[in-house]
Amino acid sequence: MPRFFINRPIFAWVIAIMVMLAGLLAIKTLPVSQYPPIAPPQITINAMYPGASAQTVQDTVTQVIEQKLNGIDNLIYMSSTSDSAGAVAINLTFKAGTDPNIAQVQVQNKLQLAMPILPQIVQRQGVSVVKSTRNFLLIIGLVSEDGSMDRNALADYMVSNVQDIVSRLEGVGELQLFGFQNAMRIWLNPAKLNNFRLTTNEVIAALQAQNAQVSAGQFGGTPAVAGQQLNATITARTLLQTTEQFDAIVLRTNPDGSTVRLKDVAESRIGTENYDIQSRYKGKPMGGMAIRLAAGANALDTGDRVKAKMAELEKYFPPGMKVVYPYDTTPFVRISMEEVVQTLLEAVCLVFIIMFLFLQNFRATLIPTIAVPVVLLGTFGVLSAGGFSINTLTMFALVISIGLLVDDAIVVVENVERIMSEEGLSPHDATIKSMGQITSALWGIATVLTAVFLPMAFFGGSTGVIYRQFSITIISSMILSVLVAMILTPALCATLLKPVPKGHEACESGWYCPFFRWFNTWFDRRRDQYERLVSRSFAKPVRYLVGYGLIVVVMAFLFLRLPTAFLPDEDQGFIICQVQLPAGATQERTLKLIEQLEHHFLER
Repeated sequence: MPRFFINRPIFAWVIAIMVMLAGLLAIKTLPVSQYPPIAPPQITINAMYPGASAQTVQDTVTQVIEQKLNGIDNLIYMSSTSDSAGAVAINLTFKAGTDPNIAQVQVQNKLQLAMPILPQIVQRQGVSVVKSTRNFLLIIGLVSEDGSMDRNALADYMVSNVQDIVSRLEGVGELQLFGFQNAMRIWLNPAKLNNFRLTTNEVIAALQAQNAQVSAGQFGGTPAVAGQQLNATITARTLLQTTEQFDAIVLRTNPDGSTVRLKDVAESRIGTENYDIQSRYKGKPMGGMAIRLAAGANALDTGDRVKAKMAELEKYFPPGMKVVYPYDTTPFVRISMEEVVQTLLEAVCLVFIIMFLFLQNFRATLIPTIAVPVVLLGTFGVLSAGGFSINTLTMFALVISIGLLVDDAIVVVENVERIMSEEGLSPHDATIKSMGQITSALWGIATVLTAVFLPMAFFGGSTGVIYRQFSITIISSMILSVLVAMILTPALCATLLKPVPKGHEACESGWYCPFFRWFNTWFDRRRDQYERLVSRSFAKPVRYLVGYGLIVVVMAFLFLRLPTAFLPDEDQGFIICQVQLPAGATQERTLKLIEQLEHHFLER
């Protein structure tokens, strides 16, 4: 194979350019994140039972659904929470590698078995099944700088004017609101209900019957009589909008012709659907919404897309309203990626300098350097084909592989130069002879490195998710480096290297030769010193073996003392503070404590 490309260098360049183009296209489509999706897939079932206690929700909703969720493929375990606000969340965790789309479909099918058994009000509220991720990408907040809007108005504006627009953006997965939209609140008076001999169910029935959208048909609809000249839609009563309209709802008509209306037994006023959640930003009320990243989406692009859309919407906000981002992970991800890319570029420069220092020939140094971008971009193409992402681990693997991937090209170049110097052959002939000598060695290098890193790709669980992308990145770059050393590097050696006479020594001409002569002299001295040290170790092997044993003991001691962690701890610039009050504590009591914490963090 090398002889074919040595005789056809343009074809080798075409293949290299195609690999690089494939890598460039892959970079545009690869998702960017800090880490790969480590947590196993999770499906969440959400339901609401307004007005029910936590125990009632547990008995009538949570347990009913859980009993029907048996026999789902790859399900590890399920957990659920039922709170006093009537909300229920059932989390189903699946084995790593499970397709979340198939898992969601299976959960939905099982949920349909439980739907007829659930209370009617729960069915009317709706039961959602979503693919859940644990971490938020960012949190959007709306605050009123002049205090003209309270938290309920801010949350209602978020739900009515922002939620749907943001949810349709590319890369946005699940949304979680920290607040509710406005609703008509009806506060019943038990004493008045008793006086009029009414029950809560009768009030609910009257509301459902009289607050309804009615389709009344049309005049002149087909089939029409002959000569019909007009066709008009009949507009009948629609859903009620104001408190006066709700107050006028008739609950009962008495035998004497008098009526009992809603205003006689209750008070109607516009409020929010639920008062149990409050969001604050720097001591001010806030309407908040958290965004979770969709599977396989680009975190940086999604964050930029959301912020751009919010900047566009901010032009139409009411006076005094402002958008804020209390929590945002994209700056840290961006900084992490920028630092890794900077390290990657520094590694390429260092590799070039070191190769030039020892090869002492600019053309010979240029050949392995050309192989670096070809292999790196080709590796991105492999990552795209494997469904991986650009993250800290894959970029770290690329940084490590830079020092390994140039080895194959250096072996080729160094052997070609040796043959040219010893036998006086032309670059073309020397390359053909060199590749006949070292082809098996190149594949041996790739096989050994693959054997070292390949087992990491078969780790199970979350550990396997972490190391699989790291392992595949290094292995793919190693295999590509061998292919480049068999295809492109021989073609470059045959065309770029200059012929040299037999017996030629490195750096016999050039403005940089004085430096390299000094370096070679210094390096030869260090080499001679090392040889003498090794010779002495042969005379007294016990002493050196004891020293080696001490080094091993120190390494073992340090290994046992070093702290362990699943992932390295990184300061992302935020603190999460959780406060739990005794059972039965009121919201007012909780808010007072929260205000003390706000004062502590803002003032001190």
